[in-house]
Amino acid sequence: MAWKWPSASSNNVTEEWTGFIDQGVTLEGTLQVSGTFRINGIVKGNIISEHTVILGEGAKVEGQIEGNRVVIAGRFDGVIFAKGRVEIQAKGVVTGEVHVPCMVVDPGGIFDGRCHMLASSDMTSGITIPIRAAGRAS
Repeated sequence: MAWKWPSASSNNVTEEWTGFIDQGVTLEGTLQVSGTFRINGIVKGNIISEHTVILGEGAKVEGQIEGNRVVIAGRFDGVIFAKGRVEIQAKGVVTGEVHVPCMVVDPGGIFDGRCHMLASSDMTSGITIPIRAAGRAS
């Protein structure tokens, strides 16, 4: 079952949501989803999606994410493989390794790890950029 959810990008566009894990829910193992999926709870393991994975502000995820677009407003520790882009929002914290053709870190977002910038058509070669986050501005 999928829900139609208004997209933030346009009033007339809807995005198909597969589901979500809310706060208070903990999952260990592999989660395989189709469509856009939001996590606000705790996940330890692998998340596999051909579409968008959103980690809300309450999310704490440890493991590996494979997807097209990954949006992080919570905490993530592990490895991300994205075919499209990774977005770290203002309250997002990512520790680990990211393999992606496009990465965006909003002001206030934290990335501490290695980023492998890949061409979108070739996920096997690219450049590696080691990044260490500076302390947050008060």
